[in-house]
Amino acid sequence: MVADPLLLVGAALLGLCFGSFLNVCILRLAKEDKKQRSLFHPPSTCPSCGQRIEWRDNIPLVSWLLLRGRCRRCGHPISLQYPVIEAVVGVLWIAAIVAYGPTVRFLAAALFGTVLLGIAVTDARHYLIPDEYNWAGLIIGLGASLTSGVPGFTQAVLGAVVGFALLYAVGLVGRWVFKEEAMGGGDIKMMAMVGAFVGWKGVLLTVFAASVFGSLVYVPLLLRGRKRHVPFGVFLAMGAAVAFVFGPTIYDLYGRFLGAG
Repeated sequence: MVADPLLLVGAALLGLCFGSFLNVCILRLAKEDKKQRSLFHPPSTCPSCGQRIEWRDNIPLVSWLLLRGRCRRCGHPISLQYPVIEAVVGVLWIAAIVAYGPTVRFLAAALFGTVLLGIAVTDARHYLIPDEYNWAGLIIGLGASLTSGVPGFTQAVLGAVVGFALLYAVGLVGRWVFKEEAMGGGDIKMMAMVGAFVGWKGVLLTVFAASVFGSLVYVPLLLRGRKRHVPFGVFLAMGAAVAFVFGPTIYDLYGRFLGAG
């Protein structure tokens, strides 16, 4: 569907703002020091000169472009991560409003995609999925399901339970087979959050898709003799996105295939 221009602009602005906030989450939530993990204190400062960043230099995407990627005071380069994350989230929100219009589904899709991006980037950089992503996403997913009444909420709760139980079981089996930690706690809690958005069928599709994506990366590394830990949360995020966007179509095609057989 074609969205109204005002809706597109509004979605883009919201996306840029959420992208800016996501940058803060990515940088702070992975820190081990609990005092440094606050998303609101201390205010953003330049990592080079330590000066507080003023509001005019903190406008999503615009400020980075106007400053040409450097601190106004000391000229130290500002990471390209900031505008890239902001732009990606902005595009994500635009895509959601185009796909779903001004509906609860749009808001759920945009927020879910934002959380998944935060998880993917953080896990790729630090091999860690902070609980804050999972709990916030779980609350949003369950809250969005309430608009579909009791059946929708029941499906969301069932999806969360199945997601948690499935990954927990995989972790137990993996630990027994490989004699080491096979599934991180963050991955397990993440799937509870994902299940609240995509239901139990989506959980199965997410894990399957994540396994395929992960194999495409991990198997070539093994063949080259470069065995290394692969952040599975990245692939779970990709699989969850597939389940949310294409899940209903895939379920329908699969049902037809079984019926034809």
